Amino acid sequence: MSIEKAVKEILVQIGEDPKRQGLRDTPTRMARMFDELTAGYHVSPEEIINGALFDINFDEMVVVKDIEFYSLCEHHMLPFFGMCSVAYIPNGKIVGLSKIPRIVEVFSRRLQVQERMTGQIADFLEDVLKPQGVAVVAEAQHLCMAMRGIMKADATMLTSSMRGAFKKDKRTRSEFLSFISKKP
Repeated sequence: MSIEKAVKEILVQIGEDPKRQGLRDTPTRMARMFDELTAGYHVSPEEIINGALFDINFDEMVVVKDIEFYSLCEHHMLPFFGMCSVAYIPNGKIVGLSKIPRIVEVFSRRLQVQERMTGQIADFLEDVLKPQGVAVVAEAQHLCMAMRGIMKADATMLTSSMRGAFKKDKRTRSEFLSFISKKP
């Protein structure tokens, strides 16, 4: 069954008329929307790197913070969205700056849980860069929690994935967390 047919059936099941003027094009619009919101299934993170790895003698922390992301909760297919910060300590290689937000985008544009997404970003960067360490922190609001169930609209979820030096060395982890902390 196509997404368009499934959406028409959902409309009928909730008591709507899919032929009504405002709903006639909704199944097509929703099919296009799902293509966009799940684009991460159709792009490999390896393709995004596309050779943008560079040899360098630099062994200090690289941080890209406040990367906006949007995802769909795999349990209710409702959005969750927020900011992600990523750091790594090079071990002879760096990646092009624009690649890190694109990697976040690939993993967020799938049906997800925030915990897995955070870990997937860290694991991928660790595999590709072989750095001394990787750290990823994501903070998001989940509409599945705000619009239904417990209905706590102001609650946010914070997840982290630490690898290598960020996991083993409390000072390194603290330095990263101080870089990304929101100071008034």
